[in-house]
Amino acid sequence: MEQQHERTGGLSYHGSSPDLGSPPISSCERGESSHQEEDPIMRRNEIYLPVPGEDKNLDGDFREKDGNNESMPMKTLYARDGSLLHAQLGPYFSDGQRRVDYVLTYSIHKPSGVRRQSSKFDDATFFQRLRRSMSTRSSRAPLQPKEDPEIVATDQQANFHEDDKRFKREEFEQNLLDMGLELEKDERTKISGLGFLKIHAPWTVLCREAEMMKLKMPTTKLYEVKQGTNIVEKIRLFIHKVTDPLHPKVGPTRLEDVKSLSLPFSREKQHLFDLSDRDLFFDSKTRSSIVYEVLKRIRWTRPNYSMGITSLLANGVYTSAFPLHDGDVEGDGGKPNDRQLLFEEWASYSVFYKYQPIGLIRKYFGEKVGLYFAWLGVYTQMLIPAAIVGVIVFLYGCATVDDNIPSMEICDPRNNITMCPLCDQVCSYWKLVTACGTARASHLFDNPATVFFSVFMALWAVLFMEHWKRRQMRLNYIWDLTDYGMEEEDHNRAEYELRVAEKTMRQDQGAPKDEKPKLTCTDRMPAYLTTVLMMAFMIAVTFAIAFGVILYRISIKAALHISSYPVARSNIRATVKTTAAIINLIVIIILDEIYAYIARWLTLKEVPKTDKSFEERLIFKTFILKFVNAFTPIVYLAFFRGRLVGRPGKYLYVVGTYRMEECAHAGCLMELCIQLCITMLGKQLIQNNLFEIGIPKLKKLLRKRKSELTSKQEEELNKTLKRYEKDHFLGPFVGINPEYMEMIIQFGMVTLFVASFPLAPLFALLNNIIEIRLDAKKFVTELRRPIAAKAKDIGIWYNLLRGLSKVAVIVNAFVIAFTSDFVPRLVYQYMYSPDGSLHGFVNHSLSYFEVKDFELGTAPIQPHHLGYTVDVCRYKDYREPPGSITPYALSKEFWAILAVRLAFVIIFQNLVMLMSDFVDWLIPDIPKDISLQIHREKLLMLDHFMKEEQGKKLPVRDNYNHDNYTSPSLDNGSPSQPRSRPKFQARAGW
Repeated sequence: MEQQHERTGGLSYHGSSPDLGSPPISSCERGESSHQEEDPIMRRNEIYLPVPGEDKNLDGDFREKDGNNESMPMKTLYARDGSLLHAQLGPYFSDGQRRVDYVLTYSIHKPSGVRRQSSKFDDATFFQRLRRSMSTRSSRAPLQPKEDPEIVATDQQANFHEDDKRFKREEFEQNLLDMGLELEKDERTKISGLGFLKIHAPWTVLCREAEMMKLKMPTTKLYEVKQGTNIVEKIRLFIHKVTDPLHPKVGPTRLEDVKSLSLPFSREKQHLFDLSDRDLFFDSKTRSSIVYEVLKRIRWTRPNYSMGITSLLANGVYTSAFPLHDGDVEGDGGKPNDRQLLFEEWASYSVFYKYQPIGLIRKYFGEKVGLYFAWLGVYTQMLIPAAIVGVIVFLYGCATVDDNIPSMEICDPRNNITMCPLCDQVCSYWKLVTACGTARASHLFDNPATVFFSVFMALWAVLFMEHWKRRQMRLNYIWDLTDYGMEEEDHNRAEYELRVAEKTMRQDQGAPKDEKPKLTCTDRMPAYLTTVLMMAFMIAVTFAIAFGVILYRISIKAALHISSYPVARSNIRATVKTTAAIINLIVIIILDEIYAYIARWLTLKEVPKTDKSFEERLIFKTFILKFVNAFTPIVYLAFFRGRLVGRPGKYLYVVGTYRMEECAHAGCLMELCIQLCITMLGKQLIQNNLFEIGIPKLKKLLRKRKSELTSKQEEELNKTLKRYEKDHFLGPFVGINPEYMEMIIQFGMVTLFVASFPLAPLFALLNNIIEIRLDAKKFVTELRRPIAAKAKDIGIWYNLLRGLSKVAVIVNAFVIAFTSDFVPRLVYQYMYSPDGSLHGFVNHSLSYFEVKDFELGTAPIQPHHLGYTVDVCRYKDYREPPGSITPYALSKEFWAILAVRLAFVIIFQNLVMLMSDFVDWLIPDIPKDISLQIHREKLLMLDHFMKEEQGKKLPVRDNYNHDNYTSPSLDNGSPSQPRSRPKFQARAGW
């Protein structure tokens, strides 16, 4: 039984549960055989033995290094008030030595009836215990002090479900013990009704799992990192010295010239690794990820049914699962932990001008989160030149507004041009001079510099993608992820395995046994049809709402025209544009939240096989719905408004008497700019920033209002809470996909319609400066620590970015050609202008209409305010005059301008695409120095293993050929390299 006691000694309880000791393991090899030779039934019966409060023991003096196996009595672990003596030591077990690598929480059910504090089980099997518990519950029912039988039945049913969850937990925890993990329960917490299961991975488990996961760990072998030629090296050092104040103070201030050779961990080759301090060899991020891999692999099993940790969480057996933060952000005056460093040098608005500590972010949160913030940093840096050029284009428009001939002609009252009414009956004729302000404002965004800016932004998008690929490759090299994709293993999701098990149970017994059951397209066909129909329905809802906003604009314009209030009639156009844009913004924000839930529901219905497949499908659905939701009003203003109007006397009507909207004389570009500005700023300020700041603050305020404690009492209580209790109050980590989605939609706003809004990069830059620190503060202080997930790239997001950058070229070409007046002015200047200037362009772009040709009931009712009779009015279009052979037909000028517009789209698109492809070809995806270092590292690894094998056979020669590839500055007097290997050294980069 000694061996049995050692095997099950990893579980200890605080409160009403038993505590057993745990053996120390000093090497990776010890304990493996004993794990397999134990009797599973005996092991299960050894734990959960009820011990009265004062007789309980737990492993209170665990030492991995000194091998002390003795347990210490409970009285030395608890103070007189019942609190833990070692609670102040941070995320550790009660002994203050073993680190808590992972925490599972569960609900503690307290029946209302008379019940023992702990249940006793004899040396029977699990099923015998289950039957005994069931009979105990049935015999215990009459003893419940309840008079209402319905209440008694309800309590019995609730107790049954809670006992069922408890049995599942016991079985699952026993399986965790069988895998070598050490457990400790704490049910005497300050959080009522909640218990914590603390999990510690001993050294032997860490070694075994690290080898199975093929984790790359740094060895004792160091080599010099070649940065390039002497000139490149000097430039790099100079730039680093100049930008030194911008670097966060979280590590060495100088550039690293030395790198450790990293190898996949192996227990047989552990002498290659620096194991001088085992507590630091596997950091907290790696330890928690190892435990999570074990939790995903362990099953609670029954015949024909299997439940992993994700299923146990979904069924409420456990309420949450998370790794712990390293400590508090304020610190305790000692050596600052990584979380405190991140809070001071990253999650503070006072350091907004500094670079992000990407290395520390990756060390604490993992590669996936590190890549997101690295990408966000590159994107924000690249926005700086785009914002500068955008501001210059805007200032150019401001400087040339007084020299713009078309706007001067519109503002000249001597022209005295009478325009046709903008709506039927209630709208009257109006003077073109009243559109002076709109025309001047349109020139700020619709000028010759806009074309240049569109070309610049297309090339900017390509440069951004190339810059990110090179930055990503450099991070892969620094983080030892260059070969990660080869060993990557994606586990099946619990929901998929459950569906496969259900399908297996439904199959006939005569089905072939050699075929591995899986879900086919036929099994998923109902889910696929549901997805297609729901996506189409949601897109139709988006279009319907956008059409509703169009009807709002039409009706409110007519209502303001007949209003008796002078204030309401003073600036009708601005009122209608602004209110419609705000309504669109509110609708977009509401539908975004709805679409996120619908996309997740549809993805769950499809039952993807792996987590990667689930994530990609969810991202694609969410992106399609949110993209359509955000850009439908913008696309309508850019390409459809003013195109489907008709002409005076023959307008196009929808829904009865609603006449389609016209553009202002200066075009729809100004309204498009207003819509983009309000949507972009609104989404960033309200949806991205205000919600992320306001909702956590509101939840915290509501929690304080519900609490009966004062602020001082709550502060004192917070000081006494243990690490896992504090982390429990933090928000759950839901992934970084919502953060990516915000930035992808913003990237679309910046690139797709930049021809109409050159200030978009500036607003995006200002938002991202705040967004980086806001997200940092959220990750560090408000969310539980995420699982450190590995990733070598940003996945499907890169494909979406690349697709948007390609679409942006086409969209901007059509915006310049069809939405702005750039092409009509160009055609007039070189084909119809008598002096080669734009004088007379306004008159050339207006057609004539005789008011007697109005359809019955559409002419203005009260045109009295003009003071004279109107016989002819003007409207913006290229049509034949009333006295021609084909009155009001499209003129030859219209077809000439249309041909030039289409030619401009084709030329612009192909020219920009060609330039983009040339830039893509010119810039290599992998930096030359990184490709050389990767090749050199492979040669060093091969040589390292060869020398090791030679050292085993010929130990004498090993001293002569020791560390051939180490930098001379690191050799410390090692003998010169042998002359027989100059070629190999040259290939290695020396």
